[in-house]
Amino acid sequence: MLDDFMTRATLAGVGVAFAAAPLGCFVVWRRMAYFGDATAHAAILGIALSLALQISVFAGAMVVALIMALMVTHLAGRGYAIDTLLGVLAHSALAFGLVAVSFLSGVRIDLMAYLFGDILAVSRLDLMVIWGGAALVVGLILWRWSALLTSTLNEELAYASGLNPKREQLILTISLAITVAVAIKVVGVLLIAAMLIIPAAAARGLARTPEAMAGIAAAIGAISAVAGLQGAYVFDTPAGPSIVCVAAILFACLNLWGWRSRSGV
Repeated sequence: MLDDFMTRATLAGVGVAFAAAPLGCFVVWRRMAYFGDATAHAAILGIALSLALQISVFAGAMVVALIMALMVTHLAGRGYAIDTLLGVLAHSALAFGLVAVSFLSGVRIDLMAYLFGDILAVSRLDLMVIWGGAALVVGLILWRWSALLTSTLNEELAYASGLNPKREQLILTISLAITVAVAIKVVGVLLIAAMLIIPAAAARGLARTPEAMAGIAAAIGAISAVAGLQGAYVFDTPAGPSIVCVAAILFACLNLWGWRSRSGV
């Protein structure tokens, strides 16, 4: 079954959707959309370094994404506006990564595949990495679910409950770095933030509890992956962007349906 490239691609897309769904909910609740985008952009520098050092692209992208996320967390509130800091670091890392790639002699690299994904070229090893990373992210989120929710709602309440919001932020940061690393092969660096944000934003109007929102977001992400791949196959369009397009269409349709339900039309 795994010998079929479409089967491997579908499993990869669903795996990324399951990893991104619960994390994307926290990104939406904490208004960290730009944070996720900045972390994803930094992964290009990690890819360049991993190719230069001949190590795993997954490991290089995850380490640099994690360093970027930790740097932003550490520098925030030290005289820099968070959006300015994210803009400077994100675009600087992306630019340095693209320049570093141009210096790699003797290394053939498909830059478009890393920017927009190459899900149709997913191998069995890639599947193991994607699903292993997804399981780790879901495990981390489930382990700290209550603490993460409390810290997201109110930091003072978290401190009063004996929790450390900075530790919960670190767990989210690590989860984000892992998700970025496993999603590069599927949707690419430039579209990772979309898979984090759009399914979670689409699920927000349908869910009555945080747990329901995470579950609905996972379903929307999985549907987007499957339908996007089928659309790419039928219409001969890029697979990664097609997946994001389906997610955007679902977001628009669900919001329109919610608006009509509220207005009684």
